[in-house]
Amino acid sequence: MDTALIPKGVKRCPIWQFALWISANGAVLAWGVFAMLLVYIKGLNQTNMNNAYGFALWIWADLAVIALGGGAFFTGFLRYLVGKEELKYIINYAVLIGFICYSSALMILGFDIGQPLRGWFIFWHANVHSMLTEVAFCLTCYFGVLTIEYIPMVLENRKLDKVPFFHNLGHNMHEIMAVFAATGAFLSFFHQGSLGGVPGVMFGRPFGFREGVLIWPWTFFLFTWSAAAFGPCFTIFITKITETLTRKKLVKDNVIDLLAKISGWMIFFYIIAKIIDTIYWATVTAPSKGFTFLEFYTNNPGSAYGLWILIAEIGVCGVLPALILITPKLRRIQGFLWLAVFLGVIGVCLNRWVMVLQVLAVPVLTFEDWFTYLPSWQEVATTLLPVAYGVIMISVSYRYLPIFPQERELNPIDEPAAAAREVIPEPSAAGPEPELSPAES
Repeated sequence: MDTALIPKGVKRCPIWQFALWISANGAVLAWGVFAMLLVYIKGLNQTNMNNAYGFALWIWADLAVIALGGGAFFTGFLRYLVGKEELKYIINYAVLIGFICYSSALMILGFDIGQPLRGWFIFWHANVHSMLTEVAFCLTCYFGVLTIEYIPMVLENRKLDKVPFFHNLGHNMHEIMAVFAATGAFLSFFHQGSLGGVPGVMFGRPFGFREGVLIWPWTFFLFTWSAAAFGPCFTIFITKITETLTRKKLVKDNVIDLLAKISGWMIFFYIIAKIIDTIYWATVTAPSKGFTFLEFYTNNPGSAYGLWILIAEIGVCGVLPALILITPKLRRIQGFLWLAVFLGVIGVCLNRWVMVLQVLAVPVLTFEDWFTYLPSWQEVATTLLPVAYGVIMISVSYRYLPIFPQERELNPIDEPAAAAREVIPEPSAAGPEPELSPAES
């Protein structure tokens, strides 16, 4: 039964190995579900959040996965609107990764609001003056778009595709996918930007506050830009991990090279804008609020938010991957490519970390000290829950759906020999048939 569901012409691991892999990740998933139930039943007192840290580990994870899922909308934009045809060989995987990231983000928001059964209040009693309302609307709508983009892949399952209705539905959905890609790019622009705009307008938190254009702070645009720049790094990174675990070549090098080059140039110009923003903030914005630049990075417990975090975000995880990815000779060396996309993923996660946690940790009154925060095990478990869920989703999708169009070409199997083995008759109970002489033949 399992073999009949596997895409034609490809090999998969034995079912017992697959079951063992799913069980190991399922244990982490079950731990997270247990913590999730504790939060739902007992409330937010299961966390270590407080009046200083109303946004903490969950919201950082939420912003991080949304940024990493940006590879879906940007790759779709490049494939369907810009016309980069080579990316059609990786767009399926980018959509799957985006689907996982955005469904995880909605799951995390369900934890954070404390009473998920009242989540519909966001839509029915919308606060039209809140950027978080706009984020909730766009996030939910874009998840719907990703669901629509994921459905045709499900319908291409070997068994489902034999049903004429599903076959025709999947084919027709592929024909209009450019419309959904354009819609997704539009929705992502606004909710990515609004997530950055939240700390940017908090004038009572000078670390995050920024000047801007009209009503939009610089962080509005920087968040959108960074998601489009670093999101493809996460897509490449997960693709490389999948190839390593399956010991197969799943996407041709020219496809990865194109996506890496575009991501590299996006990171390059983003880092220039980020450096300009940081210099202006350090020399103009912060002093206008009565702070010096180093006050945001010194005298904190254990140097958790020392100057090293700024150097790591912009230099090590920004400038370095950008230089590697825009240099053809470097990005075509597998070791450097691995390093660049890994640093890119860490860089955008680090950016979201400081814009959520460091913003709240910095004292803003003369009698305050730095605020410290350590997440509870329930927060850690529910943050790992989407990771385990993502691994299981990728594993099941890879096993049963034709995610990678180039897999059969890059990993040919002896199909004629396999077909011949299928038609060899079983020996009868009466024993083998007698051999015929050449004349009788």
